[in-house]
Amino acid sequence: MNETATLRARAEIDLAALRANVRALRARASGAQLMAVVKSDAYGHGAVPCARAAQEAGASWLGTATPQEALALREAGIEGRLMCWLWTPGGPWREAVEADIDVSVSGMWALDEVVAAATGAGIPARVQLKADTGLGRNGCQPADWPTLVSAARAAEEAGVLRVTGLWSHFACADEPGHPSTAAQLGVFRDMVAYAEKEGVRPEVRHIANSPATLTVPESHFDLVRTGIAVYGISPSPELGTPADFGLRPVMTLAASVALVKQVPPGHGISYGHHYTTSAETTLALVPVGYADGVPRHASGRGPVLVGGKVRTIAGRVAMDQFVVDLGGETLEAGAEAVLFGPGDKGEPTAEDWAVAADTIAYEIVTRIGARVPRVHLHEDAGRD
Repeated sequence: MNETATLRARAEIDLAALRANVRALRARASGAQLMAVVKSDAYGHGAVPCARAAQEAGASWLGTATPQEALALREAGIEGRLMCWLWTPGGPWREAVEADIDVSVSGMWALDEVVAAATGAGIPARVQLKADTGLGRNGCQPADWPTLVSAARAAEEAGVLRVTGLWSHFACADEPGHPSTAAQLGVFRDMVAYAEKEGVRPEVRHIANSPATLTVPESHFDLVRTGIAVYGISPSPELGTPADFGLRPVMTLAASVALVKQVPPGHGISYGHHYTTSAETTLALVPVGYADGVPRHASGRGPVLVGGKVRTIAGRVAMDQFVVDLGGETLEAGAEAVLFGPGDKGEPTAEDWAVAADTIAYEIVTRIGARVPRVHLHEDAGRD
């Protein structure tokens, strides 16, 4: 066993795999810069070490959802181009301006707040205007775009801000051939053309997320924003497996078996007795549960590699633990149970867990809780 095996549980993060994924994605979009999205603690992988590893592999931009996430990266010493896009009124605009963070603006209230913050700081803000090309979440509607562009240009002429980017986000790029992707591209081109006609000279224009980076090359423009693919997970099984795209899953979730015991036939297992032993057997107690991010929806279905075999959770996932029926085989306490990993040693993958929990692999890795230590492997880029 390795030196981390005595931990109750651990999420091993292979930074060498992450660097290789970034390089593979850069090759897919060789004419564009690459943004590594490290929101939500780098999809559960650890924002600061993952941000550093991504930059080492050539990511020229980093992206977060919230300004707090971006500011935390700056506080950790992360330099270079950094963008955040999920703002609410009264947010830390001035702090972001002073930290040289690109901020996204989707409407006039946000533009007014960033203008006030930049004026107070005495530093021009770096602003990226977001267009709603059809996703229907954040972003400026085409009908309101002329007003926003005009106001941003006036602030730019006054020296208060610099419009550094024009961007949008796809709704269905993970569904091959979905007509909305081409439609959104057309709207984006029109909105970019209008802004440029009005004098906007952006450093970057971008709309491609992970699936579009992999499969829609005409969407690459100046920059691609890669999130889940950086962590070696396919954005959609319909598009292909990670291996199909030259990617390798970065996270391995494992735990140390806490107890192995023999029980008689007819023994109920876990809350509600949704599983009852059919014969005398042995049970292994795995000390992770839904408080650690193991989805309760995967009760009775979640796969686990333990004792050299992939087995299925017996009964319900509890807050801190679940049970595996070993079928009469024996193990020592402290044996390793691997919930998911790259899959090349026979262990399940995050996608296997997504199927078991009726969700997507994004959620499986992102939901792993804070009480599961992240063990970052290959932090030294020289080991790649």
